[in-house]
Amino acid sequence: MLTRRFLMLTGAAGLTAAWLRPGRDARAAETYPVTYTDAEWRQRLTPQQYTVLRKDGTERPYSSPLNDEHRRGTFACAGCDNELFSSATKFDSGTGWPSFWAPLEKAVGETRDVSFGMVRTAVHCARCGGHLGHVFDDGPKPTGLRYCMNGVAMTFKPVAA
Repeated sequence: MLTRRFLMLTGAAGLTAAWLRPGRDARAAETYPVTYTDAEWRQRLTPQQYTVLRKDGTERPYSSPLNDEHRRGTFACAGCDNELFSSATKFDSGTGWPSFWAPLEKAVGETRDVSFGMVRTAVHCARCGGHLGHVFDDGPKPTGLRYCMNGVAMTFKPVAA
């Protein structure tokens, strides 16, 4: 029988399930070369980096200075310094997040993310498992991919002149 209480309880359960991040659960079973306890991650990272890298958060669009970084160099994981993307693959997607058409070889991993009622492919650092963003199939040639990354999850190392 459909009652108001039943609808409220099932609705709350559905919202709770939507907030759970299957990507984090899938990555929890994997082992990574760089591992720290939750307390150590909290010490090493800023609160915003911790939320994105360890809790699969997302920064506000257009909030990262890396979105406007156009120098030659390499983008690395803010959690473990693993080199992730070359500036040669960066492009302006107009989304407000740093975007790339390809990662460096063996730099990232991917998991299925069904949070928020949609199916996406989450991208994480292959070295520490930190959440970086998502990859979509609406990018430019030659791959047709758009790696839409959280700038707070990365650092930038310019090429020395």
